[in-house]
Amino acid sequence: MKKLGLAWQIFIGLVLGIALGAIFYGNPTIENYLQPIGDIFIRLIKMIVIPIVISSLIVGVASVGDTKKLGKIGGKTILYFEIITTIAIVVGLVAANLFTPGAGVDMNKLEKTDINSYVDTAEDVESHGFADTFVNIVPSNIFESFVQGDMLPIIFFSVLFGLGIAAIGEKGKPVLAFFQGTAETMFYVTNLIMKFAPFGVFALIGITVSKFGLESLIPLGKLVILVYGTMIFFIVVVLGLVAKMVGVNLFNIIRLLKDELLLAYSTASSETVLPKIMEKMEKFGCPKAITSFVIPTGYSFNLDGSTLYQALAAVFIAQMYGIDLSISQQISLLLVLMVTSKGIAGVPGVSFVVLLATLGTVGIPVEGLAFIAGIDRILDMARTAVNVVGNSLAAVVISKWEGEFDEEKNKEHIAA
Repeated sequence: MKKLGLAWQIFIGLVLGIALGAIFYGNPTIENYLQPIGDIFIRLIKMIVIPIVISSLIVGVASVGDTKKLGKIGGKTILYFEIITTIAIVVGLVAANLFTPGAGVDMNKLEKTDINSYVDTAEDVESHGFADTFVNIVPSNIFESFVQGDMLPIIFFSVLFGLGIAAIGEKGKPVLAFFQGTAETMFYVTNLIMKFAPFGVFALIGITVSKFGLESLIPLGKLVILVYGTMIFFIVVVLGLVAKMVGVNLFNIIRLLKDELLLAYSTASSETVLPKIMEKMEKFGCPKAITSFVIPTGYSFNLDGSTLYQALAAVFIAQMYGIDLSISQQISLLLVLMVTSKGIAGVPGVSFVVLLATLGTVGIPVEGLAFIAGIDRILDMARTAVNVVGNSLAAVVISKWEGEFDEEKNKEHIAA
């Protein structure tokens, strides 16, 4: 195993997990053995994410030390996120209208999955306005935000703390040195934890396949194929064009992040790769101040894969029920998704929660989600990978926009 790269180790874990899950399909005993392994891996990642984000962001902001400059970076970042996620929603709507995956689906042949666990959360999201997103960025108790893992308040606090260190000059140097040491230490810990990744992938994918089986994909095969095809189109065409516009090759980024993409895809969790993405994009040529701000913020504001899927799934359910959505209804859907999909990335089953909060506003039966809940994990894997690529590219775009992208470091890294 030591001779194999991490990507190969994760891939082997993925294949073995699928095989084990298929062999023990429908046997709940296997979950009892695999779940602790998967849970330990996810907990290990969650354990290090917040210390890395805080320390990296404080160090990055303190090195800039300019409030106006940081304000510009923040404004450009939010603007870019809004443009790209809107394009993602439009792509999802267009794909669903062109290929009509829900037309002709016999709902009597589909199994329903209980989605009651998402309903209460969705009711909170329905009252979640655009203004609320920005109000909630300011923490009332930063330690409560640490405990709950609320990324936006943590980012807000870290930015202010970094500015404070820069403002007090020499007195702040010992504090800055502490956070520099913390960041380097946590990245070392990350590399240790990543050695456990193949086992985590093996367990998590094994549980998924043993629960739902591969045959659960057949009745909804058209939806699965369309989701994956549209995701690939979005990465190659939309994000590829954005990358070309700023003078980089998107496939160089994908090559750089191959380990992280495979891990994010296998675990259906972009949180598992957040520390490594920040580290690698800095090596790619993005400054620490931008990577440590843009990438964590993107986890709440730039979920390209999730918003694309939400638009496509909403139209799919409407088609399944024989509802013909008008242009005005689809525009309403787009506007609602632009608001409800922001700032709730920490919510479990976020895409389902957003859809539950959104469907009713345009007259689509929310019960339709129960028909696709069983295969959601397979779809979640695809949208997670797209989210990772989108946030990584965002760091490059903002770095280029600010004229701070290190071309020499980038050339050296590509050559290596």
